[in-house]
Amino acid sequence: MKEIMVLGPGCAKCKTTYNNVLEAPKQTETEAKVEKIEDIEEMMKYNVLTTPVLMIDGEVRIKGRVALVSEIVAFLK
Repeated sequence: MKEIMVLGPGCAKCKTTYNNVLEAPKQTETEAKVEKIEDIEEMMKYNVLTTPVLMIDGEVRIKGRVALVSEIVAFLK
């Protein structure tokens, strides 16, 4: 099972990334645990300054821009 996290305070880009993250596992039929972190103090623990951030299995994959569904699908394969 993949662990996917979206870090962001809830801005439009963060919401779009989160929605894309929910869609990608459906397209790849991948089991995924999806978590959204909006708390600033919690985000600081991951040492990221620009949001949104997409993390898959503890690794930062994309930061500072919306993660496209196609990109997330590629990461899940």
